[in-house]
Amino acid sequence: MEDLQNIDFNSLLAEYWPVLLGGALKVVGALLVLFIGLRIAGWLAKVVKTQTSKRPGVDDTLGSFFGSLVRWFVTAAVFIASLQVFGVQATSFVAILGALTLAIGLSLQGALGNIASGVMIMLFRPYSMGDFVEIAGVSGTVKDINLFQTILSTVDNVKIIIPNSEAIDGIIKNFSGFDTRRCDITFGIDYDDDMDAAIGIIKSLADDDERVMRDPEPFVKVTNLGDSSVDITARLWCKAEDLWGLKFDMTKRVKEQFDKQGISIPYPHHTIVQKSSS
Repeated sequence: MEDLQNIDFNSLLAEYWPVLLGGALKVVGALLVLFIGLRIAGWLAKVVKTQTSKRPGVDDTLGSFFGSLVRWFVTAAVFIASLQVFGVQATSFVAILGALTLAIGLSLQGALGNIASGVMIMLFRPYSMGDFVEIAGVSGTVKDINLFQTILSTVDNVKIIIPNSEAIDGIIKNFSGFDTRRCDITFGIDYDDDMDAAIGIIKSLADDDERVMRDPEPFVKVTNLGDSSVDITARLWCKAEDLWGLKFDMTKRVKEQFDKQGISIPYPHHTIVQKSSS
């Protein structure tokens, strides 16, 4: 007790007050930088997400990704700045953070490659939701596009998941990329049948179908002399969504009219010539 009574608290306070005040100011400054910086990070992320999503060619997922990326970078910068205000030298911390980021990047390079490919797909839009495409050798309707993968539904309703890195690196066929498509149908008739009559039937049916466009004009001509048939090809332009319906209906109607007009579609056959030995 006597030792405590002999301590001059006023002298100690006067001696250490500048240190305490400086430390308190550093703590307050660091907390203030952290508070304001985090608010700015959230605001910038929201602005980036909103402005990116407003662009018609950019997916909402991409806007959220860019917003999160901005928030992460700004938050990291704010954290380092608050440490420096507090008096901590952040040079070594930045080096450790960089090494850690590199290690994570190397271990997740496959996933990061898919993310980069997903960003490219969402920016350049080689295909969109609802398009019928062929990607990585698989055909189907696009059901979902995210940062890691593209999901297709095949014509028999099988779910196909394709990593974005494989999708962007290969050849992409987008059958829904244009508003119009050309419907090609080939009909084979017997060599003894009237070619002009067959061509007239196909042209008449094409003219009667409202789905067939008049410009470009329908093309119906003999295109091949096959082993068993004379091949007549019809090339009809239509809206992309009418392609399969037009193809199926024209095939059926042409067969029905050929039967009525006595024009036969021959079965494949071979002629065997046998030479007798004399």
